[in-house]
Amino acid sequence: MNVTVTVFAILVLAASALGFTATRTKSADLRDLQEWALGGRRFGTLLSWFLLGGDLYTAYTFVALPALVYGVGALGFFAVPYATIAYPIVFLFLARFWSIAHERGYMTVGDFVRGRYRSRTLEIAIAATGVLAALPYIALQIVGMKAVLSQLGGFVAIGGGAMPLAVAFALLAAYTYFGGLRAPATIAVFKDILIYATIIAAIAIIPHALGGWHSIFAAAGKALRTPLHRQPLLVAPQMQFAYATLALGSAFSLFLYPHAITSLLSAKSADVVRRNAALLPLYSILLGIIALLGFAALAAGIHAPPNEIVPILFARFFPPWFAGLADATIVIGALVPASIMALGAANLFVRNVVAPISGKIPSSNAATTKWLTLAFCALSLLLVLYMNVKFAIYFQLLGGAWVLQTAPTIFFGLHSRSMPARALLAGWVIGMIAATWFAVSDGFSPLVAIHIGAFGLVGFIAVYAVLINLAVAFGATLLLRVRLPEREPA
Repeated sequence: MNVTVTVFAILVLAASALGFTATRTKSADLRDLQEWALGGRRFGTLLSWFLLGGDLYTAYTFVALPALVYGVGALGFFAVPYATIAYPIVFLFLARFWSIAHERGYMTVGDFVRGRYRSRTLEIAIAATGVLAALPYIALQIVGMKAVLSQLGGFVAIGGGAMPLAVAFALLAAYTYFGGLRAPATIAVFKDILIYATIIAAIAIIPHALGGWHSIFAAAGKALRTPLHRQPLLVAPQMQFAYATLALGSAFSLFLYPHAITSLLSAKSADVVRRNAALLPLYSILLGIIALLGFAALAAGIHAPPNEIVPILFARFFPPWFAGLADATIVIGALVPASIMALGAANLFVRNVVAPISGKIPSSNAATTKWLTLAFCALSLLLVLYMNVKFAIYFQLLGGAWVLQTAPTIFFGLHSRSMPARALLAGWVIGMIAATWFAVSDGFSPLVAIHIGAFGLVGFIAVYAVLINLAVAFGATLLLRVRLPEREPA
């Protein structure tokens, strides 16, 4: 076993061992659902900061984002403004969501919808959407691990590459099953230390080896004009609306995912949520630096599947031992959020899909949710093994297009007067159909061109779908209030 693989294996196993230490906590009964799924709602500012960072800065950051920049140029930098825009949304809206959830004992967004609208149908719809959106996001984490493992030679040859992935996800499933949210929270601190070490090394070593950033931009611009890419270095004028809608739509969807809501509700106070909204933009600096690795790969003349360019860069320019550390960073950076995603989706599904359909009150015991967490991990693994997309980021953007259709219900529900449940449900149905149709019609591309006569506008499918969603919801609201003026529809 070579040095790179040895260092990689040691660090991944060390991170997993940290996850298992969370199972030995004496301060909480992990059989209780609130303790297992939300850490007892006791996380302070520092731990919440690491947890949200681990939750939101994932294989998306290290693999999918540079891959998109490598493939399409500066359009891939939409993630930098979107991450920045997302935090004021947390500060203004989701701190209030935390307060309502804490006061009324809500554990999921589905609980909030049931309490606010008194509609089981809307509750199931919003919860099912969150679960559906989580699966491609978990799949993106697996794609990130797969990209790393493909660079580790004989290590990945076992079982055609499926076996190492299965082993990694067995570790993930095991420490999540036993430790709940405390397991990824414990690993998140270790993960972020590795991330900062890797990024500092990357910006010190790789640009120097390639002749500096000026040379990188010049070489990347030339490479993007070749038949392989056919993209400009900068965002083309006809794609500027696409850039803006990708940023805006992603910003509003980011904290609607089950894993983001889970991390928010684990905070011990609304002030912790607000402080994190102020501090988390520090991570956005990392996003911009990591995205530049896509240009570095172009300048280095790397010709490979886009999802594999960052591990190849590390293997080419880092010493073997540090390449192992960097590869482990990507895998650990995928395991931590995948754990929270599976946990959040399982809790949402049991409480707000299964329970309303079965008519049974959700148990405070975590046993069923634990088993379902394992099932979601397995399902996402199968999704990656049997479904192929051009860019890994397409998985996340498809999930974003779906979960954004829950935004009208959640954001309007934060106010005392909202639209009727039936109107919101009608908007959700049409919005989900539109988002899915847009995606499927063009090979799961996140962008679609809307034509009105001779005028065409390329934009993010999520934004177009949610505008349709809102139009239907507002129209249905007016219709219901005209027909039923004497009472507020349920």
